[in-house]
Amino acid sequence: MIKDLHSYFAYFVLLMLIIAVANAVIGFTTNKKFTAKDLRISLFALIFTHLQLLVGIILYFTSAKGWQTFSTTKIGDMGGARLIALEHPIIGILAIVFITIGWSKHKKQETAKRAFGKIALFYGIGLVLILSRLPWKIWLGLS
Repeated sequence: MIKDLHSYFAYFVLLMLIIAVANAVIGFTTNKKFTAKDLRISLFALIFTHLQLLVGIILYFTSAKGWQTFSTTKIGDMGGARLIALEHPIIGILAIVFITIGWSKHKKQETAKRAFGKIALFYGIGLVLILSRLPWKIWLGLS
């Protein structure tokens, strides 16, 4: 059940991140004013990524493919399990760190353009990192 929640909620989280990055890029390139709507889009993307992390941590420590694999297998012997047991969680945490930094930095900017720029940069890095370490075959049911 937690695995399904983590998998299905990921679609929503990715959608929110894509919307937040696109909104920030549009705001940055068009010199748009940073409004309450822009703040909410960025905030919801931040909140949902953190919720996904929380569900992922629970899954990691309760699933046979998470901590158990990592703690009982040498890294060189992991093969395909390395993505789930090591790369996906570490890169996911790193991505959420970037997203959190972007949220924190955007609040300190004096102009809307710079605020949009911080969101676009840091949320964009987070999105790319997440996309790079998704277990695509498992997630899309290809294996």
